[in-house]
Amino acid sequence: MSVIYFRYRTLITFTLLFSLVSHAACQDAYILKNSYIELLITKQGNLKSLINLKTGHNYASGKTLWRIYYDRHNEKDIEILSYYNDPLIVKSGNKIVMSYTDLKVQNGKISFDLCLEIILDENMLRFVSKISNNEPHTIIRELQYPLIGDCNMPDDHMLLTTLRGGHIYTDPKNYILSLPYTYMGPDHRFRQMNIKYPIGVASNCFALAGDTQGLYFGSHDSTFQDTGHGFRVYPDEKGNFSEFEAGICKYPNCLHGKSWNNDANVLALYNGSWHETSRIYRTWVNTWWEHPQPPQWVKEMTGLQRIILRHQYGETIFTYDDFAFRVKRDGESVGINVAFPFGWWHSGMDNGYPDSYYETDEGQGGDAAWKNAVAKYQKGGGKVLMYFNGKLIDTESNYYRHGDGKEVSYKSNTGTEFTEAYRFSGPGTFTGFYNSRSFVVADTKNPKWQQKLKEMADRAIELGANSIFYDQLGYAESITNWDLSKEFPVPDLRIIANKAEALKMIHNYIDSIDKDFAIGTEHITDVTSQYVDYVHGIFHVGSWTAKNQTNFIDWFRYTFPEIILTDRNVDGDEKNVEWLTNRAVMLGLRTNVQTFRLRGLIEETPRYQQYLAEVNKIKDKYNKLLIQGIYRDTNGFVIENNTCIQARSFIHDNKMAVVMTHKCLGTEEAYLYCQGYKFIEYDGMGDIKVKNENNNKQAVTIGKDGLAVVIYEKIK
Repeated sequence: MSVIYFRYRTLITFTLLFSLVSHAACQDAYILKNSYIELLITKQGNLKSLINLKTGHNYASGKTLWRIYYDRHNEKDIEILSYYNDPLIVKSGNKIVMSYTDLKVQNGKISFDLCLEIILDENMLRFVSKISNNEPHTIIRELQYPLIGDCNMPDDHMLLTTLRGGHIYTDPKNYILSLPYTYMGPDHRFRQMNIKYPIGVASNCFALAGDTQGLYFGSHDSTFQDTGHGFRVYPDEKGNFSEFEAGICKYPNCLHGKSWNNDANVLALYNGSWHETSRIYRTWVNTWWEHPQPPQWVKEMTGLQRIILRHQYGETIFTYDDFAFRVKRDGESVGINVAFPFGWWHSGMDNGYPDSYYETDEGQGGDAAWKNAVAKYQKGGGKVLMYFNGKLIDTESNYYRHGDGKEVSYKSNTGTEFTEAYRFSGPGTFTGFYNSRSFVVADTKNPKWQQKLKEMADRAIELGANSIFYDQLGYAESITNWDLSKEFPVPDLRIIANKAEALKMIHNYIDSIDKDFAIGTEHITDVTSQYVDYVHGIFHVGSWTAKNQTNFIDWFRYTFPEIILTDRNVDGDEKNVEWLTNRAVMLGLRTNVQTFRLRGLIEETPRYQQYLAEVNKIKDKYNKLLIQGIYRDTNGFVIENNTCIQARSFIHDNKMAVVMTHKCLGTEEAYLYCQGYKFIEYDGMGDIKVKNENNNKQAVTIGKDGLAVVIYEKIK
């Protein structure tokens, strides 16, 4: 009786399951919906609707959600499209599951299984994927998912990327179409813009951002693997390239007999300004963020003076005595007492790494003379940031020829070494054309290179520096290290995570010696920035606007206000140096003083020298707010009756500063409102005037190149 009952119960269960699956397979559409979002998937697995229910806008138009690319030994980038594959779809609660077995290709099928899930949670959708490779002699290289094809973008929407900390494309479709055709790619099929985290990209997200709503794409991936931010323009039915597509690309490198899964990719339909994209990303970042407090002197630092003492080709630009006296005096003339010397070693900038750091110039007195110069610079409170390169190994160095250099360097997909060349030149042409230095790139996860990084810190401390600066550890190269031990070569896609782990190790090591000794690096990437005390950026501070694109470091500053950033590439001979200086103050950036590409001193550009000196008096006066305060972008105030004036806010304790400037030709006037705060005072540069109308309303007048700093106190 029990056996009959068990069989009967099993039959009923199977019948119910079969009925549910059959019902699901017969549906024309599958919907996920709450008060924020409505998503509709067709029975073919296409995205028919992606609706912001607060505005009614639908970003989708019925296109495919995914693509796969795989390799065989004799062919690469073989494409699998969803058009040839009908999924089994099941909806349960807030989840849709699409299953594909033995994927179809144009000429048959291949033993790849694909399972895709879409999970709805408030205003966010999570796109989960799992791939199994059962096909011998193949490797699944790439999954593009999710894709929003032929995206319906409102006219006010821009493409907001985190390239160099922030970059806006005001008309992404036409920008992509304006890019030159490439000999190397299939431009006849689609036009493409390649952006990949973390190669020059600060954070693993982007957005289609409008004035009051937008669509956020993020890969909230705590492994920090390389992620493609995909932007393509496809031809429509008439052959016109008009269909803009955006999506996220992951790189499984899934070999035969293996599986791969990912649950990091998300979309969010938000309401409000671009600030919402920062809040979404930062909410995720807070689940892993561990940024130690920088030394107090770094927090108070208004800027640094960056120079090259000796260049790659042997020219001595500044002697050790120059550093101790001329350089110190020059920095102090503009209120900066932090020096950032390059090329302090005998062989010169970008030469001899890593051996060169142990070879100071004997002709000037060697270690003793350099230590003495550093000590003299530090008198009266000066600080010295000492340069070391964190990744380059000179192929002529002893470390490369007779040490561990070959072992610790990146290897390509054929086992050869990657090399980089730096072509600095003097007044002639031969050196720049032919006689450059060649370097291999160190793998920062290698324990032997990590030991070398520790030794660099020891050397900086020995020479009396206040900080070590590891160049080029804040970003991932376009090259990587490859594993050749498998059937197909497999790249290391965690280069930026490796660098972050190395920086964390170094930070902990330095803290065990001297907590007041600082660490810095170059390039902005979220995961590496958390383990340093300051970052030398790679962006131009000017909000320049070329055709359809604009710098927008504002995004990173707002998302990561605790990261201390320098400006970059503001040289004293620039025509609009006043505007660039004002904008750097407005963004809360530390001044990077560089003159004639680090070969001169600011005294050689007297206009910049005079202006920066006056500006730094304002920064010193309000250091607690403008330097140590929390950057709040455009939050906390309203400007009325003027679209030309730019302004940003900073808060510290119960005080708020609003920094205002513009680059228009004449005098600009506006009303400034700060609800919940009372006006205290103002100061600034140039022709400015602030008239107090009442506690939270001020009439502000700013002349050309003017800079106003308006101070408020929170009303209790």
